[in-house]
Amino acid sequence: MWRAFFIALGIMAIIVGFESLVIDSANFYSNRGSTAKEFLNPSAIAGQTTITWQPKEWFPWLVLSVGSLIVIYSFTLPQRFKATGG
Repeated sequence: MWRAFFIALGIMAIIVGFESLVIDSANFYSNRGSTAKEFLNPSAIAGQTTITWQPKEWFPWLVLSVGSLIVIYSFTLPQRFKATGG
């Protein structure tokens, strides 16, 4: 079960890393004080309910490498536990 959890965590990190390579910025909408109408039409309230995030240049590469290491290490866990006499 832990192996599947860490493989999923690593794959998710790889996906976030690839997405960060492609985008310039991301807008996160806050649900505090906003209605559904404002969510569908973000130009109704300019900039009051959004947060813009711009990833640094090193961020995608860091997340990709950490995700890859987690996935590779997760695949080697069964051999490690058998080798220790478990």
